[in-house]
Amino acid sequence: MLSKYRWWRDAVIYQVYVRSFLDSTGDGVGDLAGVRAGLPYLKKLGVDGIWLSPFYPSPQHDHGYDVADYCDVDPLFGDLAEFDLLMADARRLGVRVLLDIVPNHCSSEHPWFREALAAEPGSAARARFHFVDGRGPEGAEPPNNWHSMFGGPAWTRVGDGQWYLHMFASEQPDWNWRNPEVGAEFDRVLRFWLDRGVDGFRIDVAAGLFKHPALPDSDDPEADARTRDSVNPLAWNQPEVHEVWRHWRAVCEEYTDRDGRERLLVGEVSVPTAREHALYVRPDELHQAFFFDLLSAPWDPGAFRKVISEAMQDIAGTGSTVTWVLNNHDQVRTVTRYGEPATEGSGLGAARARAAALLMLALPGAAYIYQGEELGLPEVVDLPDDVLTDPIFRRTGSRARIRDGCRVPLPWSGQASPFGFTSGAETARPWLPQPSYFAEYATDRALADTRSFWHLYRDGLQLRSSLPQLGEGTLRWLDTPPGVLAFERGDGLVCAVNFGTAPTPAPIAGTPLLSSGPCPAGVLPGSTAAWWLADLRTAASQT
Repeated sequence: MLSKYRWWRDAVIYQVYVRSFLDSTGDGVGDLAGVRAGLPYLKKLGVDGIWLSPFYPSPQHDHGYDVADYCDVDPLFGDLAEFDLLMADARRLGVRVLLDIVPNHCSSEHPWFREALAAEPGSAARARFHFVDGRGPEGAEPPNNWHSMFGGPAWTRVGDGQWYLHMFASEQPDWNWRNPEVGAEFDRVLRFWLDRGVDGFRIDVAAGLFKHPALPDSDDPEADARTRDSVNPLAWNQPEVHEVWRHWRAVCEEYTDRDGRERLLVGEVSVPTAREHALYVRPDELHQAFFFDLLSAPWDPGAFRKVISEAMQDIAGTGSTVTWVLNNHDQVRTVTRYGEPATEGSGLGAARARAAALLMLALPGAAYIYQGEELGLPEVVDLPDDVLTDPIFRRTGSRARIRDGCRVPLPWSGQASPFGFTSGAETARPWLPQPSYFAEYATDRALADTRSFWHLYRDGLQLRSSLPQLGEGTLRWLDTPPGVLAFERGDGLVCAVNFGTAPTPAPIAGTPLLSSGPCPAGVLPGSTAAWWLADLRTAASQT
């Protein structure tokens, strides 16, 4: 039985990138039936819920983040009947289900955008998007100097001479949220899926939606092209966006009032500071928003302490809880990010990734795990150009910031591709090629090896759910030698991480309750994290 109240505050959610999770049809692309088949695996791992990447009808220019119909399932992934079966199985297993919703933009094949292309300038159909005249002779220049997040200009010209705005790919026109028809349409979308029993939504580009009404030039037009953490303030974080989240929160509360089961809104919020982040999680807005500062922090104890402290002060101070994340479908995996840029997960990067996982699971609040993180998968850095599908590569010709390497289909079993990912013949080809070394990370091998990443995550999740010191709450920093970060949670649980490579005395005597690597009593090896249960007065006297 699923608990009804406030489950989200310290939940651990597993991000399922559907097309790379498990393929049930043999076409090389993961699908909803594959997710359903994998639910027992996720239940065994110990997560509280799953977040599904977009599976809606889409031409797949950005792998589903270009939505052509928000209230159906693309045949590539199944159909609504299969979705309902997935919901039923998840409910039976006690696994909550969040859907990815994309309100900033749609597909260029969405019926409303196709209608807008066929309509006249100034028409009601075009008013749902940002269609404007260009500048210069005959309007041949873009309306302003904004750049797309995927590289290149943020404007595309249509046959009658007007331009439309797309902060991502040209196949992803931005909605005009100043038009009330857009908000009304998304009300319909929310209710469609809430009526089918979903437990909430992950909101893509939650700081977007509204653009400055005058669409003026940016003082820093290249900001969007550099990084998602340095965005054009004229196109992001406009004050009107908070009214949308207040309304969506009210819709979710309406469903909660019916049955007492809280529906979650968690936002992808890319803003410069934790204080601005906190504005999105006020009591009447989003329940939570991903805190990306931990993900982007360098492997340094001072950097980690700074971002954790700021989050606890500014975000938790709103009454929400911090939503921690180390990996997702847009970022280089921690095993590679923290270590050598190699194709193997052994070594420094893997040790640091294991330590970071224990640190994250010990922090107050909620945590999100990206599929394959629990297997210790490294980034696939050697994909040939001819298999790359990321629109960033198509628009820029550069491999910088491309996201295919973290999206390669999961290895489940066997010694050669497709590693059990697809139910087709052994010659079936996954939509992105799997390297041969994925055999070392296959799920069956991970479950059989008690020293694997999988067992570390499973043990950490079990302790997190059974120990009252973990989950929601506060932390207190402990004094430590240089290179070590340590804090205590609740009544007697201490987490410490050695960011250096040399051993150091442990902050607590005795054998740890759980550690990311071999950890003798009284010693904290380099690149290792550990949890201890101890009397707090003893802990304080030893630090």
